[in-house]
Amino acid sequence: MTPVGDEPREGNLRAPTRHPLDWRNPVFYDAEALTKELERVFDICHGCRRCVSLCHAFPTLFDLVDNSPTMEVDGVKKSDYGQVVDHCYLCDLCFMTKCPYVPPHEWNVDFPHLMLRAKAVKFRSGDVKTRDKLLTNTDGVGRFAGIPVVVQAVNAANKSGAMRKLLDKTLGVHPEAVLPEYHSDTLRKRLKHRKGDGAVATPAGRTRGKVALFATCYGNYNEPDLGEDLIAVFEHNDIPVRLAEKERCCGMPKLELGDLEAVARAKEANIPVLAKLVDEGWDIVAPIPSCVLMFKQELPLMFPDDPDVAKVKQAIFDPFEYLMLRHKEERLKMDFTKELGSISYHVPCHLRVQNIGLKTREMLNLVPGTTIETIERCSGHDGTYAVKSEYHEISMKICKPVVNRVQQSMPDHYSSDCPMAGHQIENGLRDGKEPEHPMSLLRLAYGI
Repeated sequence: MTPVGDEPREGNLRAPTRHPLDWRNPVFYDAEALTKELERVFDICHGCRRCVSLCHAFPTLFDLVDNSPTMEVDGVKKSDYGQVVDHCYLCDLCFMTKCPYVPPHEWNVDFPHLMLRAKAVKFRSGDVKTRDKLLTNTDGVGRFAGIPVVVQAVNAANKSGAMRKLLDKTLGVHPEAVLPEYHSDTLRKRLKHRKGDGAVATPAGRTRGKVALFATCYGNYNEPDLGEDLIAVFEHNDIPVRLAEKERCCGMPKLELGDLEAVARAKEANIPVLAKLVDEGWDIVAPIPSCVLMFKQELPLMFPDDPDVAKVKQAIFDPFEYLMLRHKEERLKMDFTKELGSISYHVPCHLRVQNIGLKTREMLNLVPGTTIETIERCSGHDGTYAVKSEYHEISMKICKPVVNRVQQSMPDHYSSDCPMAGHQIENGLRDGKEPEHPMSLLRLAYGI
């Protein structure tokens, strides 16, 4: 029996609880049951509306309700529910920061998991565009685009007005969306001789003092300099770094598409490699917040009974989380040689929902002569959402408050832990000034 005064209620102070994703259960894919649950949750959201400022999913839902004959959820066509689903990119902020009805509340609202279920049902039904399959095949596209002869053509095409118009017409990729640059000299090629054998580690707190870098597909193919900056900073702080022997995409793009079987295949490729590294005494870091979140939260919720998934969950860290854990134990060097001045720092959604605090800001605040304005608003990018023709303008509207904050601050640097969010802000600024990753700024401060 629930003790008196401890009943779940709106505004309760207990931490949100995520239930495992029951995606192997056939009921999970039952379209009729899904529609019934969508109607139940949409009705709760309609009566609350606290999430209206987070993304475009909620304004879409509320517009559908307000323009319906009854002005209630029962007046919305069931066939229109998919419009709400399509605008959700699973940032999790509604669950983590806004919704008063998440578990343990008796209404048991987990909006992101419901949207994920709807995406999975849609994908299994075959209702998926070729473009979306292509955009989420980050390993395949990266390998092809990274071929030395091909890479120049791909990068040139991504900057060509004529080719971008063609991509818009043929694939539905918006001509003004920023597409990532590809490198034939990938991070893996640059670090191919780095083994990490015989590394001497100094444990400190939760950290064991040596890390294996999960490069990520984006960090490998698109911004390999980021991985090099990370290694330089970590090794300057006497933290040995090696590259994981191999990796596939963490699975986040396929998760957002609803292709859960593809997520499972990525898990089967990555988890054994990472679990073995953990057993050998290595901690794991990854430079992209979404990839860290995949191993910290999404895979453990999909595979709650897999001991290796749990093992990796406990051993993977955001890079700045790792550095600040070391700083707490006085194992971080403070020999900064350069002031950074003013920084407009955007906090990515997938970093906020890790519940680790603002470790990047804390780290950069250690640099003398540095002031930081923190921007906790969504950039609207989501990896693929912002490049799609039908959503790009909406994504830029979501990003506009972030862009405004940067413009008003006139900082020496603007930065985001998510490189794609950084380029989304760059696309909104259109002033020729490029984003600088926090790890790159930290390397600059150290003068290494």
